[in-house]
Amino acid sequence: MLKKYSLLSLVILLVFSSPGLAGCMANSGQKGETPPSMVSMADMPAEVRAAPATVQQAYQFAAEHQDIVKRIPCYCGCGAMGHKSSYSCYISSVGADHKITYDTHALGCSICVDITQDTMRLLKQGKTVAEIKTIVDQTYSQYGPSNMP
Repeated sequence: MLKKYSLLSLVILLVFSSPGLAGCMANSGQKGETPPSMVSMADMPAEVRAAPATVQQAYQFAAEHQDIVKRIPCYCGCGAMGHKSSYSCYISSVGADHKITYDTHALGCSICVDITQDTMRLLKQGKTVAEIKTIVDQTYSQYGPSNMP
């Protein structure tokens, strides 16, 4: 009986802890899909590095693809904080030296992260930024007003 549990535990451990296997499971589907490029976690603040994987990925994506997230709205109500797009949920500013100052808002906001995860998925599916914005508008407008002027 002990061997069955040990073998099962080993299989579960291998499946869920192996980056290669986890990546294959998460990205299985369309042939030829490639994950979007992302900045290194080493460049992220400690709070982001300690966050769940989906939040980390959203921050990495936002930092690497600033031009895209600047064109995608957020619907979490952060417009009242002065946010003008999904970009503002992740990035406060970028210095002349290209050093990013991160905003911590998305660390505690599932709507921000969901919108960015959807953006990543839709890009992998070949959608344009305009198509993604339309889908985000249709999907998330029920949660509040857009933060885009």
